[in-house]
Amino acid sequence: MPLNSLPFLFFFLLPFFGVYYLAPLRWRNGVLFLGSLVFYAAGIWEMPWQGPLLLLLTVLTWYLRVLLSQGRGGRWLLPMGLTLLFGILFGFKLYSSVLGGGIPLGMSFYTFQMAAFLVRASREREKTEKLSLLDYATGILMFPKFLSGPLTEPGSLSRQLHKRRYSAAKFDYGLRTFVMGLGMKVLLADRIGALWRQVKALGFASVSSPLAWLGIVSFGLQLYFDFAGYSQMALGLGQMLGFRLPENFQTPYCARSVSEFWRRWHITLGAWFRDYVYIPLGGSRQGKGKTMRNLLIVWLFTGLWHGFALHYVCWAMFLFFLIAMEKLWLGKLLERSGPLAHVYVVFAILMSWVFFAAPSLRSAVAYFGRLFPFFGTGEKTVVLLRDFWKYLPLLGLGALFATPWPRKLWDRMRGSVLDTVVCLLVFWGCVYSLSVSAGDPFMYFAF
Repeated sequence: MPLNSLPFLFFFLLPFFGVYYLAPLRWRNGVLFLGSLVFYAAGIWEMPWQGPLLLLLTVLTWYLRVLLSQGRGGRWLLPMGLTLLFGILFGFKLYSSVLGGGIPLGMSFYTFQMAAFLVRASREREKTEKLSLLDYATGILMFPKFLSGPLTEPGSLSRQLHKRRYSAAKFDYGLRTFVMGLGMKVLLADRIGALWRQVKALGFASVSSPLAWLGIVSFGLQLYFDFAGYSQMALGLGQMLGFRLPENFQTPYCARSVSEFWRRWHITLGAWFRDYVYIPLGGSRQGKGKTMRNLLIVWLFTGLWHGFALHYVCWAMFLFFLIAMEKLWLGKLLERSGPLAHVYVVFAILMSWVFFAAPSLRSAVAYFGRLFPFFGTGEKTVVLLRDFWKYLPLLGLGALFATPWPRKLWDRMRGSVLDTVVCLLVFWGCVYSLSVSAGDPFMYFAF
């Protein structure tokens, strides 16, 4: 049941919140758990075997967490649990890449969340908050963040499962945040994505160079508003439930280096790799050589997390090279470059999206040939822009909303009559759009 669908908005969300807030405080985790099960079941009804797998992993990791928090199991228990979790995940990733099958819904994110719980229990032991199986399962399956995050620090999530604050003001704030996230997805990402779909339909080797540039810009904006919109929706729903979930995006296209871009993009995934891979390997404390090694490992894992395909590995290695160069010498130059640093970041990230968006490395090479036709790569067929000029205003609007200015303006408007009017217009605009055409699936659901 996608968050950007009319059944979710009117047939799931409204009844769920009615039951949730009528229930006594001590029952609300149970209501959230049952609601999340219904939400998940609606998404896997054609593949019901995914439900027992999720519940089995939830029970198993809860039991392992209890043992680890008690200091039992020796040194082998944590590696065994992590090997099981990531073995199953990467097995499905390999199956998906080789045979074209899919991975269980939400598996990438709930695996990372479970692993974080296990590692924290092993590190802190007696300091680890005690969670009943019901509360732990509620934290894992919580429907706002289940499918694509944000990944939540286990200690913060555990404390909020025990006690959280409710208020009409917090619910109202969360509702407005949810509506704006829905608008980012339905009114921006889905509409901008129409241009990228037409580019793919024409064929990567057949588009004209102007259309190729418009296409990769549209993909970069679509991906941003698609995932940032989902993250805002999750954040808003969490606030409506009484939770404080972490921010996942901070205007990454305004960064001044590729390193900074990835600190602003999908923040919780980057923090997960930092805390559970990069720092345990030694981080940047053991000299430049080992720092580069650790970065290489992190980015290789990041590429493979997205899929066992060569174009994802090339995407990750391209970004690793840029970040390594920034740490070695380019970063100091960028600090003195002023606006040119922003131009460099946007250009570099757009080039990285070619590897990410292409279905294969061969397709990526063909697309680069259309972006830079003097390389002589790809077919010589030229497709004119025809009526694609109509997307230029939409891309301009997307570029504007990728800056911090609209958010600053909205923060100043929060709670005002004008804010209410804007939220109503955005919400009913989304409802109309979803009523005349099915909403596009969230892009990160594929991972």
